[in-house]
Amino acid sequence: MPTRRIYLFTRFERFWHWSQAALVLTMLATGFEIHGYLGGLDFQHALLVHEYAAWLLSLLWMFAIFWHFTTGAWKNYIPDLRPHSLWTVARYYAWGMFAGEAHPYRKQPFRKHNPLQRLAYLWLKLMINPLIWGSGLLLLFYSYDWLRLTPLHLQLGWVALTHTAAAYMMLVFFIAHVYLATTSHPPGAYIRSMLTGWEDEADAAADEA
Repeated sequence: MPTRRIYLFTRFERFWHWSQAALVLTMLATGFEIHGYLGGLDFQHALLVHEYAAWLLSLLWMFAIFWHFTTGAWKNYIPDLRPHSLWTVARYYAWGMFAGEAHPYRKQPFRKHNPLQRLAYLWLKLMINPLIWGSGLLLLFYSYDWLRLTPLHLQLGWVALTHTAAAYMMLVFFIAHVYLATTSHPPGAYIRSMLTGWEDEADAAADEA
């Protein structure tokens, strides 16, 4: 099928993506060490690295939110809930890509994510990230009397459980994200585009002709 090269990911998007990935992996690893599932760091050092990574990730997220709204990139996450669009992409991931079919979605710089990706990223940004932010901040400042005396009567165990549950949701998202990044044709194309910014996309006009 004829292809054309498009500049899909800007320099900041690539920096944001890989920096976020490194910090999330650091927090997942140190989080497992805090729970005693991994070795290598003692509890205090694992907690310290976890907290520093959390602050860096929070700063990165805040700057990314500002960038998305000032550049209009937030429009890439508006969900496409048309049943046909969702079904077409879902069918491709469930069957089509194993049968060698071409991806049904045509990417553009102003609509980079297919309908399922938009829903997944929306779930990440509106559910997983706020849970991690909120519960993490509550854990950091739980020792303050004003926090324990709030009408919510927050219990440390429930806050910690919420934070751990959100971390596992992030882990599931990360595994699915990495897996789907390896399903490109040719192999490695998705990862390469996130490194260079350029992606070879099927030429819709030539395809229709």
